[in-house]
Amino acid sequence: MRVALVEDDPVQRAGMLEFLQTVTYLEVAGAWPSAEAAAEGLPGVAPDVVLVDIGLPGASGIDLVRQLKPRLPDTQFMMLTVFEDTDAIFGALGAGATGYLLKKTVPRRLVEAIAELHAGGSPMSGAIARRLIEQFRSVPPSGSPNCGPTTSHSSPPATHLSPREHEILALLGKGRLYKEIAKTLGIAQGTVRTHIRRTYEKLHARNRMEAVRRGGG
Repeated sequence: MRVALVEDDPVQRAGMLEFLQTVTYLEVAGAWPSAEAAAEGLPGVAPDVVLVDIGLPGASGIDLVRQLKPRLPDTQFMMLTVFEDTDAIFGALGAGATGYLLKKTVPRRLVEAIAELHAGGSPMSGAIARRLIEQFRSVPPSGSPNCGPTTSHSSPPATHLSPREHEILALLGKGRLYKEIAKTLGIAQGTVRTHIRRTYEKLHARNRMEAVRRGGG
């Protein structure tokens, strides 16, 4: 199994490389300190699994996955992060990542996750999996008999959203971050936040997932 690493911290990068090289069934295909360097080097080695730090300087790990997944469809990307940020989780999954672990994951579990990812699974740290479950549970299924007569008020139609709000909602559904939406639409990041806040209010949504599902994005 050929594994590559994208990590900007030189100490963490060296430590992870040293550990990965001790695993007999893993072959380290390369390591890069930035998304820009990895974007140039990874297509040439086409590893089975890439471990990607989500918080890279310059272009983020999410940017890297979004750029390379179409070019490397058989490569699986595992995100490594310090924080359990919901927007980042959905952004990474929307970009094409299939695994998501906290950096504090013990080495033994990391190796198990690499094997699981290569075998077709989607390994995630327990805390992150719980966060995703909580997000799904917060959205009642449409047509639920327990919703009562006020169902239509709790999940209003998206037809009253403005064209700009529909544009932003569609980009949210693709996993785009606020700064990426701002750049795509040529507007300020603060304006994006304002539109998203209004969209949440109109759809009675509490988070990205609810807004996308209720808005049909």
